[in-house]
Amino acid sequence: MKANRLVLLLALVVSFSSLAFTQTQQITRIAVVDMQKIYLTYYSDSSAVRNFEAEKQKIQEQIKKLSDEIMDLQKKKLQLQTDGKLSEAAALDVEIAKKAQYLSDFIRIKKAELDEKAQKLMNTDDFMNRLYKTVQQVAESEGYSIVLDIRGINQVTSNIIWFTPLIDITDKVLQVMLKN
Repeated sequence: MKANRLVLLLALVVSFSSLAFTQTQQITRIAVVDMQKIYLTYYSDSSAVRNFEAEKQKIQEQIKKLSDEIMDLQKKKLQLQTDGKLSEAAALDVEIAKKAQYLSDFIRIKKAELDEKAQKLMNTDDFMNRLYKTVQQVAESEGYSIVLDIRGINQVTSNIIWFTPLIDITDKVLQVMLKN
């Protein structure tokens, strides 16, 4: 009797541990979508989204410009230190700190502004709502956990270096949107 209980207990432990192992081994499936292609397909409907994307791009360019200025100053400071001009390097260090603080504040403020505009866009723009619901619907029906944009609307390149066309759901999203 004790042996039967022990075998039953052992069988339960093995089955629960294999169930837990199976659930931790789930693979996250990732899809990509070409938002620019969708925006161009629905050009007249997507003007608010395209304007928002253009504003994001301008802010990114400003951030890059400010970051480059700081980088140049850091290089000058290093050269001054190498040349033994420590007082000039110290003065430059103060300027670097001010610019770095300005950049940090700029990023924080612009991020908050963009987040607020994105939230308004999601709540008021019918096209945007329909697009994201369609992407969500297609992704869930295909078993994807994450969907990435292949490229931003104003970007020439993408952060995605390579992907297989098998995970591109752009055409499926367009088909569903056209049906609706």
